[in-house]
Amino acid sequence: MSNSMADIPIQPDPSFITGGIAKTPFVLRPEPAQCFKARAERFRFLAQSSDLAAYLEFLADLAGLQAELTQQLPAPAPVSAEQIRQAAQTGLPLINRAALAQDASLHACLQALCKAAQALSMPEPARQALEATLEANAEDRSWLLANVLSDTIPEDSIAPHLLAAAAVQVHLSLLAASLPMEELRPVATGVCPACGGRPATSSVIGLRDIENVRYATCSCCATQWNEVRIKCLCCGSTKGISYRSAETEDATVKAEVCGECNHWVKVLYQVRNASLDPIADDVGSLGLDMLMKNETSFKKGGFNPFLVGY
Repeated sequence: MSNSMADIPIQPDPSFITGGIAKTPFVLRPEPAQCFKARAERFRFLAQSSDLAAYLEFLADLAGLQAELTQQLPAPAPVSAEQIRQAAQTGLPLINRAALAQDASLHACLQALCKAAQALSMPEPARQALEATLEANAEDRSWLLANVLSDTIPEDSIAPHLLAAAAVQVHLSLLAASLPMEELRPVATGVCPACGGRPATSSVIGLRDIENVRYATCSCCATQWNEVRIKCLCCGSTKGISYRSAETEDATVKAEVCGECNHWVKVLYQVRNASLDPIADDVGSLGLDMLMKNETSFKKGGFNPFLVGY
C-alpha cells in the first residue's frame, strides 16, 4: 500500500455505465442473519493481514453474536399501517428512529447482546464498559441508544456506544426486514428510506442481468437503496466528483470526493470482489481514512459506529 496519495491522480470513475438503470430495484431488503454471518466472516478474513487484527477479530466475534441474536430474539413489533401511511404522506422514512431510544424491545436487545458479549475476549477498558452498560439504568441506556440513533457518538465514551450500536443494528435490521418494500420511496440523497440513517458506504454491484449499479448501505438497519452513480451522497451534487485511492487506480475501495460540499464517502467495488462487506471493509480500509484525513481537507461523510474516534 502506498504511504501517500500524492501519486494517485483524481479521476472520474471509469466504470460508470447507464444501461439498465431503469430496471434497477430501488431497495434491497436486508437479510439480518445472513448479513451478520457474512460480516463476521469478512472481519475475520481481514484480520489475517491487518495491523488492526485484534480489533477486527473482536468485531468478527461481535458480528457473530449479532447473527445469533437475530434468530434468538423475538421479532420486534412491525411498523403500523398508520405510521406507514403517515410516512408516505410526509415523505419520511417508514421507521421513526427518534422514538426507538425508549423502546423496551431495543433495550432488551442491548441487554441480551451485552450478556452474550461477556464471553468474548476484549481489552480490560472494553470489558469495564461492557459491565457498566449491563448495570446501567433505563435512562442511561436510553442516552446511549439515542446517540447511536442520531448518528452522534461522543468520542469520550466510544466503547459503550459501540455495544449500543451493535444492538441498534440487530433491532433495526429485523425491523427493516419486516417492512413492505413496495412502500419505500426516496427520502433524500444519502438518507435511508427505511430508517432515515446515513450510509456507511456505497457499493457498485452486479444485480441479476444489470451490471455496475450503486447501492448505499445504511449503517444501522442494513437496508440498501439505489443511488445514481457519480453523485455525492452528502449534498446530492453531480459536479466536481472525483475518486481517490490508497492503493492503485484499480483498487476495490475508493473515496468518492465531492468538490462542492468538501465531503467524501467510500465506494466499494463488489463487481470486482463479491466478498466486500459495506461495514467490515470500511473498517478494514482505515488506511484510506487516515490518508484522506492527513493529506486532504475533505471530511468523511459516511457514518460507521465502529470507526468513531479514528
